[in-house]
Amino acid sequence: MSFDYELDFDSIDFRKNPEKYRVGRGEQGVLLVEPYKSEILPEWRFKTPDHAKESSNTIYNMFLQYKEDNDFVGMDMARKFLQMGYTRARRYANYPGGKKYDDDGGINDRKIDEQKAESAAIFEATWKLAREDKDYLKRKKEHQRKYG
Repeated sequence: MSFDYELDFDSIDFRKNPEKYRVGRGEQGVLLVEPYKSEILPEWRFKTPDHAKESSNTIYNMFLQYKEDNDFVGMDMARKFLQMGYTRARRYANYPGGKKYDDDGGINDRKIDEQKAESAAIFEATWKLAREDKDYLKRKKEHQRKYG
């Protein structure tokens, strides 16, 4: 089942109501689902490889804590933030200021920023650890079977 953008995200605590959470595709809902957004977002940084290393390690440790707490929604949200760290750093690595499109809708020329590319690689490696975690995959399948 796809991510449900029609929910009243301002009033739902997904830790208390995990049955309302849908995994969706990719990073869907990463900036909507509380209390996880408020817990993880302050730790999310990719400006430099050092920031990316610290941030991805912190978020991955949150993933592991959610796992220990038997909190699939938290695990999935941490995975989404790791994925978003990769995709955003990659965007900024390819295009100055992260602007892929010019004002006319055309694609700007790529200018590779090696520092952001390194940040992207750091997040990508950590994202893969989370998304390939056997327990995560088992819980994801169970959550989707149970709730859609």
